[in-house]
Amino acid sequence: MSSTSKKILIAYYSRKGQNYRGGSIVNLPIGNTEVVAKTIQELVGGELFEIKTIKQYPIDYSETTEVAKIELRTNARPELTDKVKYMDDYDVIYLGYPNWWNTFPMAVFTFLESYDFSGKTIIPFCTHEGSGLGNSERGIQRTCPKANVKKGIAIRGGNVNNAKDSIKSWLF
Repeated sequence: MSSTSKKILIAYYSRKGQNYRGGSIVNLPIGNTEVVAKTIQELVGGELFEIKTIKQYPIDYSETTEVAKIELRTNARPELTDKVKYMDDYDVIYLGYPNWWNTFPMAVFTFLESYDFSGKTIIPFCTHEGSGLGNSERGIQRTCPKANVKKGIAIRGGNVNNAKDSIKSWLF
């Protein structure tokens, strides 16, 4: 999946703070998906863009999962804090997110619906605690039907700090 001659954007949604990891709630100073995004940047270059919502999720992990479940059920589109400048300049978008309820957070839908991805390559990566990519690849393809959506990688959140070799094998 090497894309060294193309202009690369690594867009990701990540949750730091309270997270479920290895059967326990832990406090993460950097979210799992952000760790993977930075590893991808180290390996292929590109620019990072963090997808952030204006309305913050609760600090408590369990409360956040309830909010996320309601957002999914109501097909919410949370407002984002920023937009990618010059999205038309990018050829390849690595798109990262945690798996929430078998798909990506609704903020990622907001992100995907904010741009025209026609002719662009989207390469998904997700973090999870046992559910893999879920239905997220299909969700990207449905939301961006004119994009070339490549096979993604799913990395268990508890393994992100030791996943560089797996990410490298997937990329190249």
